[in-house]
Amino acid sequence: MPHTNAGFARRAGRLLRTSLFAQVLLALLLGVLVGRLWPQVGSSLQPLGDGFVRLIKAMIAPLVFCVVVAGITKAGDLKAFGRIGVKALIWFEVATSIALVVGLLAGNLFAPGAGMNVDPSTLEQSAVDDATGGGQLPSTAQFILESLPDSAVGAFAENSLLQVLVLACLVGAALLHLGQRKVPQILPFIEQAQDVVFTIVGYIMKLAPLAVFGATAHLVGEYGVGAMSTYGKLIAVCYGVALLFLVILGCALKAVTGLSLWKFVRYTREELLLALGTGSSETVMPRMMQKLRAAGCRDDAVGLVLPTGYSFNLDGASIYLSVGTLFIAQAIGVDLSLGQQITVVLVLMLTSKGMAGVPGSAFLALSATASALGVIPAAAVALLLGVDRIMDSMRVATNLLGNCVAVFAVSRWEGALDRVTAKRVMNGEEPGSTPDRGDTVGRGEATESAQATVKGSDSGT
Repeated sequence: MPHTNAGFARRAGRLLRTSLFAQVLLALLLGVLVGRLWPQVGSSLQPLGDGFVRLIKAMIAPLVFCVVVAGITKAGDLKAFGRIGVKALIWFEVATSIALVVGLLAGNLFAPGAGMNVDPSTLEQSAVDDATGGGQLPSTAQFILESLPDSAVGAFAENSLLQVLVLACLVGAALLHLGQRKVPQILPFIEQAQDVVFTIVGYIMKLAPLAVFGATAHLVGEYGVGAMSTYGKLIAVCYGVALLFLVILGCALKAVTGLSLWKFVRYTREELLLALGTGSSETVMPRMMQKLRAAGCRDDAVGLVLPTGYSFNLDGASIYLSVGTLFIAQAIGVDLSLGQQITVVLVLMLTSKGMAGVPGSAFLALSATASALGVIPAAAVALLLGVDRIMDSMRVATNLLGNCVAVFAVSRWEGALDRVTAKRVMNGEEPGSTPDRGDTVGRGEATESAQATVKGSDSGT
């Protein structure tokens, strides 16, 4: 028995040393424990998570720039890059609309706010103003204008992904136009800079368990379990709708690419758990880019679709906003007509596109929706203040998986996906020597049928 216990302890210790998933999971459990037993201590640990997020964000802009420029120049076709962008936007709009409609249907079916009978006059608008910092969502014209950089340095300094994408597209187009003879050293330099950034990200990721511990302890210590009893039905509906939406996404992924969403979740479990623990999908963007490229997606598709999705494809936020709007109306006793609910969808389709990076954006979007309807007092949005942070896990997981599915779908749509490599990687097999991404598509598609008989397990993915 002692020998068995010693062997188990050695295996557990080895697992904790080598597995980021095990480290993050342990940190998550410890964070819950500390936040539950010592709430004040837990509440004070938020800087651990915030510091980690800041370090990762510092690397995102240069990484996106390098990946997009390298992807354009390797693909050698700027028109193809433009097609990828258009197809990505189409996918984003369809996915977001489905998320909004499914959220509204569930809100009507389960009525999470029914019976609360809240008097909106007892709610204070100042609480919502504090959460939003007095800001506002940009208009459509302002959103488009702000996506264009007015300074090459400012785009990186402000960490504006859309502005960095525009700069990267311009640089990639210029490199294609000039050709390798005139700028032979630029592309190798960019690829080397990309390797340096990925290496730095690797160093920062060693701090991930500490960040998850701090963020989780703060969440549990600050909010406890009180919100679960008050908003239990709303939380259950939102998470249930998110799960249903992910099933829909999984079916779409299977139909378009033949790949399994569940196997992708298993393949990226470390990144997903880290995103859930820190409450931010940006913390795992660099690693998700690496894993998507390793899973057969071409560099230009990954570099354009994934970062753009962070601004345009907020599926989890769309579910929360649609269910939250109905929850508020039901809680104060307002019965929204079909026409008003259609207005909710149309307003949220616009406001959700400008949410990324805006403090308190969910409350701003809800306030804009309430104003458009004219029957919900703006102060009623304060009803969601107590539950908003608990919804982060749902929003983060749904947004992140929605963006990754978009990368696979658009890559397949554009012929930029090596499905053989994708299936091998998701099945847990060691990928062999991967050819240049510009060549993988042709080789992968050409050899897929030939390898099907050898790799019989692929048919079940």
